[in-house]
Amino acid sequence: MPAISDKNELKEVKATHLLPWVTATAMFIQSLDGTILNTSLPSIARDMGYSPTQMHSVIVTYTLTLALFIPLSGWLADKFGTRNMFMIAVFLFVAGSVSCAASVDLKTFNFSRVVQAIGASMMVPVARLAILYQYPKKELLKTMNFITVFGLLGMVVGPSLGGFLSDQLSWHWIFLVNVPIGFIGISLAYRVMPNFKHAVGRFDFRGLVYFSLALIVFTMVLELVSAGLTHLLMILGLLFLSGLLSVFYFIHYKRTEKPIIDLRLLNIKTLKIGLTGSLITRLGIGGLPLLLPLMLQTGFGYSASVSGLLLLPSALANVAIKPFMVRIIKALGYRTVLISNTILLGIVLIILGFVERETPIGYYIVLMIFYGFFTSIQMSAMNTITLVDLDDNTKSGGNTMLVIMQQLSVSFGVSVASLVLSFFQSDAFEMNKTQPFHYTFIILAIFTILSSLTFRRLSKTDGSGFV
Repeated sequence: MPAISDKNELKEVKATHLLPWVTATAMFIQSLDGTILNTSLPSIARDMGYSPTQMHSVIVTYTLTLALFIPLSGWLADKFGTRNMFMIAVFLFVAGSVSCAASVDLKTFNFSRVVQAIGASMMVPVARLAILYQYPKKELLKTMNFITVFGLLGMVVGPSLGGFLSDQLSWHWIFLVNVPIGFIGISLAYRVMPNFKHAVGRFDFRGLVYFSLALIVFTMVLELVSAGLTHLLMILGLLFLSGLLSVFYFIHYKRTEKPIIDLRLLNIKTLKIGLTGSLITRLGIGGLPLLLPLMLQTGFGYSASVSGLLLLPSALANVAIKPFMVRIIKALGYRTVLISNTILLGIVLIILGFVERETPIGYYIVLMIFYGFFTSIQMSAMNTITLVDLDDNTKSGGNTMLVIMQQLSVSFGVSVASLVLSFFQSDAFEMNKTQPFHYTFIILAIFTILSSLTFRRLSKTDGSGFV
């Protein structure tokens, strides 16, 4: 059944040229929030009277809440309307942000992060679903290309902005900065976002329990590993529990007409390849925003401000390449772009594995520019090829699966980077401060280059209807 909208659709469609800005706003504040906190945690811990390690629960709480509620986003949007759910989601995110800024201890801080994460779990999926319903396939690449850059900008700007606000003002401002951006998003959505609805079956509560719990337990494993906890028995036990819950969900899904996550969608070749390739690629590049500032500060002795600023050239490169994205993919095709671009990303990581304390700043800037170019191309191409063959009956489910994979792969990338770095920093290796980072970059480069094999399964004509 095609998507339908309420009585206000005709008025709203006149302003749909602003609809991508609504999604871009959601992408920016969500990705900004995901990275801005990291550099400010020591300041928050000191102000509240905790150790920095105790504050890790704030990140875990947020991540686990996302894992619980993301599978719900597609069903809620189809049931109650894209505009309605988006406005509720942004309001919850803003309310959680204000509550975070007002928190005085770890308990209230964690509660506030839960509220914030509930809103974040729906903002981007619902906004992107409205884009999928509104625009024909030939306009989707250009539109998705536009909104992706804001997500990348938020990830890159977050660490340096967080450090600046904490040092120059106070840590409270890393949350309060979300308030005006959030209200702009709500105002824009009220005026320009169509309230698309879609026929849904009875809510699959049992499926949500099985799937979300499996996702939560697996996410917990990733967070524990990234925090440095590698107790083998605990990790294996949690992995077994996650696998068992996944089996329960698979059995339930086979017996359910409309499951919360329809695994039959994986029969769509481009969706399956896009999801798999996205996961493997992010294993390689997902840890760079963590590793590079850490190497520059602990290994090379740069200040936090300088190490954060060295990520900014990649953000500028992200923006600069966007006007040429459609022409690049149209000229070369998705298959060629994804295979070659993944290899180029791996080469950049390999080169980062050979930099030293004496390396000129200009060298880093050039590397970050190339990293920004290739990352921007990769994200836009991966996201759009994943959605290229979805119709009105599969857009909601496919979009939800993409968001889940993106969230998992971000956590997975940071966890793998942390685990590899910890391995090389162990007493088993006699290395100086910088060598573990060098070897870690090289290992991650291998992961990235290997992901090109996944994209070889695409045909030359896959995605041709998108450009």
